[in-house]
Amino acid sequence: MQVRVKICGLRTAADVAAVARAGAGYAGFVFFPKSPRHLTLEAARELALGAPDGLCKVALTVDADDAALDALVDAVPLDMLQLHGLETPERVAAVKARYGLPVMKAMGVAGEDDLAGLMEMSLAADQLLIDAKPPKGADLPGGNGLAFDWRLLVGRKWLRPWMLAGGLTPDNVAQAVRLTGARQVDVSSGVESAPGVKDAGRIAAFVEAAQGVKGGVPILR
Repeated sequence: MQVRVKICGLRTAADVAAVARAGAGYAGFVFFPKSPRHLTLEAARELALGAPDGLCKVALTVDADDAALDALVDAVPLDMLQLHGLETPERVAAVKARYGLPVMKAMGVAGEDDLAGLMEMSLAADQLLIDAKPPKGADLPGGNGLAFDWRLLVGRKWLRPWMLAGGLTPDNVAQAVRLTGARQVDVSSGVESAPGVKDAGRIAAFVEAAQGVKGGVPILR
């Protein structure tokens, strides 16, 4: 099966070039000041304008209000918005209507109880990003390098395409894809040499590992 890869938290033109060269489908830009991957609108605009055709440019925001999103969409040529905060289905629908862009909603998972909201959210969002729930008190809603029990997703289906995130690396992404049947995966810290510093070799290795998975989902016994 073909797996689409999103590399998030890009900060330089070299990052974007490495992502495109590796064959990833999505380039993620972070707009959250607490993150070491945060970009200014000016820097993001330059990166987005320099991205090759066919690379989906995704903006990650966290509980951004209309004024912040207005400024972002006006400044940066984007293909998708990723909402990574506590946005409700109603907020997701409002963002879609206001900007006319596809919206991906991140949902944190730590246990089976956290799966209940995924179906409701899939009625509003164009895609789901299923991530590890951050620990209490964490400064970042994602990009913490944490994984969750992937077995929670085996056999599950939602109304929209979904993407697996949380603790993925070049070493474990193939296992995660085989186990969950994910057709899309997302990584940020797992392809870095330091917080916010992408490693081109790890990006290439991650994409190769994700896209090299053969066969379907194994039967768990």
